[in-house]
Amino acid sequence: MTRALGRTICATLVLVAAAACQMDSRDQLLASSHSQVALRSIQTRVFDTTDRETTLRTAIGTLQDLGFVIDEADAVLGAVSATKLDRYMMRMTVTVRPRGQTQTLVRANAQYQDREVTDPEPYQHFFVALSKAMFLTAHQVD
Repeated sequence: MTRALGRTICATLVLVAAAACQMDSRDQLLASSHSQVALRSIQTRVFDTTDRETTLRTAIGTLQDLGFVIDEADAVLGAVSATKLDRYMMRMTVTVRPRGQTQTLVRANAQYQDREVTDPEPYQHFFVALSKAMFLTAHQVD
């Protein structure tokens, strides 16, 4: 009887430990999803325009103004990739796509040495410059 009780207790502990691990995994997944949502909000801005081509051209100009060299641009896909070599190597990919009937969504994704940049500063720097350029473009100021 003592051995059977010991086995039952041992089996119960294993099940509790397994359940605890599963909850940790679930918590990790939720934390990961939350961090991805937070990162996406840092990487994305919406502009009140439907002119995707002009927005893409403005994004290309902004990247160049910030010291990036354009690697690839595809007007059909609405995407541009650029690299910046200034004491470090950063690659940024910007996509432009329609959002609803009156807006355009711009998303930037930066990588530093093949690792995703999660620091908000490079994104903020890009979007501040892009917002200014979009304003000047909309008001036809050179």
